Amino acid sequence: MSLDAVLSQIDADLDPALDRLMQLLRIPSISTDPDYAGDCDAAADWLVADLIAIGFDASKRPTPGHPMVVAHTDDGKGGPHLLFYGHYDVQPVDPLDLWDRPPFEPALEDTPNGKVIRGRGTSDDKGQLMTFVEACRAWKAVHGALPGKITIFFEGEEESGSPSLVPFMKENADELTADIALICDTGLFGEETPAIVTQLRGLLGEELTITGPSADLHSGMYGGIAINPIRVLSGILGGLHDEAGRVQVPGFYDGIPELAPDQKASWDALGASDEAFLGAVGLSKPAGEVGRSGLEMIWSRPTAEVNGIWGGYTGAGFKTVLPSKASAKISFRLVEGQDPHALRTSFRAWVEAQLPEDCSVEWEDHGASAAGIMDTSHPAFEKVKEALSDEWPNEAAYVGCGGSIPIAGYFQEILGMNSILAGFGKDDDGLHSPNEKYDLSSFHKGTRSWARILAALTT
Repeated sequence: MSLDAVLSQIDADLDPALDRLMQLLRIPSISTDPDYAGDCDAAADWLVADLIAIGFDASKRPTPGHPMVVAHTDDGKGGPHLLFYGHYDVQPVDPLDLWDRPPFEPALEDTPNGKVIRGRGTSDDKGQLMTFVEACRAWKAVHGALPGKITIFFEGEEESGSPSLVPFMKENADELTADIALICDTGLFGEETPAIVTQLRGLLGEELTITGPSADLHSGMYGGIAINPIRVLSGILGGLHDEAGRVQVPGFYDGIPELAPDQKASWDALGASDEAFLGAVGLSKPAGEVGRSGLEMIWSRPTAEVNGIWGGYTGAGFKTVLPSKASAKISFRLVEGQDPHALRTSFRAWVEAQLPEDCSVEWEDHGASAAGIMDTSHPAFEKVKEALSDEWPNEAAYVGCGGSIPIAGYFQEILGMNSILAGFGKDDDGLHSPNEKYDLSSFHKGTRSWARILAALTT
């Protein structure tokens, strides 16, 4: 089958493809808010109809939450079975007053760096998933059939913790299992270097509330004699790291391998600048483990971060209260060799050992997932790397990812499948933030990239 003809079709169809993406972006499929349940349903319906139009056997599958979309096609010519995953739900838009335009009225905008598609979900993940759909559409238009055996799996709860995902995958394991999974929820390295993510950090979320006195107290009457839970909590959190940036929870670094020399060399060759990375957000000096490069800190080292802390009176004006309770949310990004459940036990014991006699602690967990390591010895990886390198100015790179994409681990654990993570977002896309965008070049070249990948894997 001619790849050049497919690429030409993608180029010629860019404006209609953009119109289709805009239709999907206008649907406010916010999965975390029950008021938008009907919109999530509408987004699933839209995708089912679009996939049927290009030759897939597609359907909307109910779950206790938002529906899944599952679609299949098979040209009967054999070859590997590919599964493509994306999610159609989006983050809430608050604070709305920081948006320059209504978030669900997407538009193409000119910027100093080129044209961008502006609106909620443009980069995370509707624009990304539609690059694959549009690549399939071009194959169908040129060749009259889709390239090989393909399953598409779209989720509607990724932005709200995926409560229905694992049960659905287990119940439909035979239908969803393929030779390899393709995941689009990632980005480029820099502006023009395509990236294949080969390792993902895991995630452990903890929330704790320390209680001291039975009620809020007048600080003039009780200050000095009564224990202050904020003081206790801030002291514990202040000891979470030492002066060299190392986490002080016992056993935190046990079993963590050092970065292999060849991998370190390949990361160093990317030419990443810690100063430039931090400068973009108004910072100048790395604050993590002393002696580690920025990419090591983000991709291959674990972290402990306080994501929120509260207690006492925080409203307007002033109230001289000694609070009864103080709370915090803490997340750990985990790497290969760390067991999130063992770490939870260790962290809680470390905190509880520091509590004064008159204080107690209550816990709420917010999920636990281990790090994911991709098996790059699978022949598909080099094929995808070559295909991406043919489309972009720079050679594709194997990279790590500081974030957590649990679906890759679920594919390994539940379906026994390796995953290739390749996406086309950029660092300045504003994921989860006001004025989210997706570069038009990312949408266009991303579609061309998937066409090349499909050719490399199925022909």
